[in-house]
Amino acid sequence: MATANMKAVKRRIKSVESTKQITKAMQLVASSKLRRAKEKADHVQPYFNTLYETMCDISSDKLVRSMFLSEQIRKTTLLIVIAGDRGLAGGFNHNVLKLATSRVMEIKESGREVKILAIGKKSIEYFEKRGYNVVKSYFGIFDNTPEEVLEEISRFVISHMKMQEIGSVELVYTTFVSTLTQEPMNIPVFPIETIPENVTAAKGVTVYEPSPEELFDSLVPLYLSGMIYSAIVDSYASELAARRNAMENATDNADEMISTLSLQYNRARQAQITQELTEIVSGSMRGN
Repeated sequence: MATANMKAVKRRIKSVESTKQITKAMQLVASSKLRRAKEKADHVQPYFNTLYETMCDISSDKLVRSMFLSEQIRKTTLLIVIAGDRGLAGGFNHNVLKLATSRVMEIKESGREVKILAIGKKSIEYFEKRGYNVVKSYFGIFDNTPEEVLEEISRFVISHMKMQEIGSVELVYTTFVSTLTQEPMNIPVFPIETIPENVTAAKGVTVYEPSPEELFDSLVPLYLSGMIYSAIVDSYASELAARRNAMENATDNADEMISTLSLQYNRARQAQITQELTEIVSGSMRGN
C-alpha cells in the first residue's frame, strides 16, 4: 500500500512540475509582450487625446450642427465590445463581457435596440452563442492591428449612422491601470460630448478653417479609427498583464502544491522504511 501511494504521489509531482514549466513559460512570454504593448499604448495616447479635445472643442460651439452630436434622435445603439482572443487571463474576459451584458440590458430597458460589433474571439463566441445581434466581428488583430480593419470599422459605423440604422455608439473594453490592475470601461463614442467650459476657456478661442462643420465631419473617421485603435492596444496590454498575473499565481500555486506533495512523499517513504525495518527486526527475532 505504501509503495503504491508513493508511486501515485511521485506521478502527481511530475505532473505538477510539467504544468509549472508551462505556466512559467507563459508568464515570461506575457511579460515580454506586455512591455511592447504598454509602450504602444503610451505612444497612442497623446495623438488620441489631442484629436479628442479638438473634436470636443468644435462640438462646444452651439452653432455647429452635425449628425454626430447630441441633438440627434437615437433609437439603436451599436456596442463595440473588445475582449481577448484567448483565455488563461484570470477574470479579464469575464469582467469586460459582464460589463457589456449589463450595458445591453440597460439600453434595452430604455426602449432602444442593441447591435454588437465584437472584437476578439471571446467576445464573438460569447455574443453569438447567446443570440445577440452581432453585425460585425474581428479577431487576431491585437498584436498588429491592420489599418484596413480600422478603416473598415470606421466606414461601417459612419455609413450606418448616415442611413439612420445606428443612432449612438459606445465602446466597452479594458483599460490598463497598472500591472496588477485592469479596469473594464464603458465610454460613449457618438454622440461626441462637448468639453467642459472651464477647459475650453483655459485653451482659448480657436479659429477653424474652412469652417468648424467641415473640419468636424472630416475628422470624424480619424477620431473613430483613433478611438478604436487606442482601445484595442489598451485592451491588449490589459490582457497580457492579466495573463501574466494569472500565470504567476498559477506558478506559485504549483510550487506550493509540489512542496505539499513532496512532504507526503517523504512521509510515505519514511513509513515504508519503518515498516521494512520492523519486518527485518521481527524476522531476526523469530530466527533467534
